[in-house]
Amino acid sequence: MIDRRRFLTTSLLGAGGFALPTLLSAQDVANPDAPIEDVPPPFDFTPKLVRLDNPMPPGEIHVVPDVYSLYWTLPNGEALRYYVGVGRDALYISGTFNIGAKKEWPSWTPTKDMIEREPDHYAKYADGMPGGPNNPLGARALYLFQPEVGDTFLRIHGTNKPDTIRTDVSNGCARLVNDQAIDLYDRVPIGTTVYLYEKGLLPRAT
Repeated sequence: MIDRRRFLTTSLLGAGGFALPTLLSAQDVANPDAPIEDVPPPFDFTPKLVRLDNPMPPGEIHVVPDVYSLYWTLPNGEALRYYVGVGRDALYISGTFNIGAKKEWPSWTPTKDMIEREPDHYAKYADGMPGGPNNPLGARALYLFQPEVGDTFLRIHGTNKPDTIRTDVSNGCARLVNDQAIDLYDRVPIGTTVYLYEKGLLPRAT
């Protein structure tokens, strides 16, 4: 059994042959004995400062889907942990990406695959939906690119549906509540490296 406070104890290989770095356990700086999955009610979406046992380079994003957590790495072996919703199992894609674009209150157009999977839900938006409070991308969006393909159509974005955080809900993207999407957006520059870890590496958060 893997310790619930431990991310990854060995180097892993993501989709497309991208080597994902090793992350070890992260401890909450304010409450170092609390497992990262434990969130007291009512749910607190505030980013938490955590200390990494194995310090990572600052200025990276690491998404660990099994614990519904996104980590923005900081100097001195620390990181900010945000809780996220992630892609449904068949639609989640792991790998290494970079932030190729950033948009405030972005417009949204479902992909061709999304329309084919769920035409009753998505076909009416085939020409796009303008940005705003009801847009699925929420208040902010970070666009994930790869050198060999350009825009992957994966996003880290906001949502006005807090009940979808810490669930497998999206078509492959990672979502945060809007306030936290804005907070992360303001910290992350274009070109930032993003690591999406594989599913099934850890006990799932409950």
